[in-house]
Amino acid sequence: MEAPVCYLKLYRPEAGNTINDQLIRECHHALELYGPDCSIVVLEGLPEVFCFGADFRDIEQGMAEGAGDVDAQDPEPLYDLWTDLVAGPYITIAHVRGKVNAGGVGFVSACDIVLADETASFSLSELLFGLFPACVLPFLIRRVGHGKAHYMTLLNKPISVQQAFSWGLVDAYDADSVSLLRKHLLRLRRISKSSVAKYKTYMLSLNNSIVREKSQAVRANSEMFSDIDNREKISRYVQTGKFPWEV
Repeated sequence: MEAPVCYLKLYRPEAGNTINDQLIRECHHALELYGPDCSIVVLEGLPEVFCFGADFRDIEQGMAEGAGDVDAQDPEPLYDLWTDLVAGPYITIAHVRGKVNAGGVGFVSACDIVLADETASFSLSELLFGLFPACVLPFLIRRVGHGKAHYMTLLNKPISVQQAFSWGLVDAYDADSVSLLRKHLLRLRRISKSSVAKYKTYMLSLNNSIVREKSQAVRANSEMFSDIDNREKISRYVQTGKFPWEV
């Protein structure tokens, strides 16, 4: 932490920077520990991949061990983490490099400001496995609107940083995103924490869709991951690398 800035790094290089329960718990812990003192939270991933969504290997292992029920894949803590990024008393910045997929788009969409380099790309691959981004969509729609989020979900292939910028998913991008981040921090550091907290509380009151849609999103996500057919598609992909339509 560099007061008043807290750097929160998603770091699972051995698993393609995917999301598991431990990553979610550690992010929650970091925000609880440093959130009261910082006015800016910078969320970063790896240079090649910001975040690639759910850890299918972790999910498949849970299934193999007989723990693949709904409770073992509870989406609520992740939804709550994204809500903290939206509503917390600090400015949240996603510094994006490389690939962003599925739940990674949720992290990006939940942040107040999204800065990226020219390698960044964004995708939602859930429908390929009989799933859909139930928990991501309330956050994504909030940034880009219903139509663009719908198109991105159906397209299930990466969009470039340039397209993401034109849609409003990315606020600014540059070949040197580190310098871009530094320039933003120079200005954002001037804003007091109390001003940020009051402003974000007001903004949430103008549009409380994130809170309002939580129960429906969490329920839909749990139902998808408890579906036997979907779980078999995930397991087959992990074990063979084949997509559901491949023989």
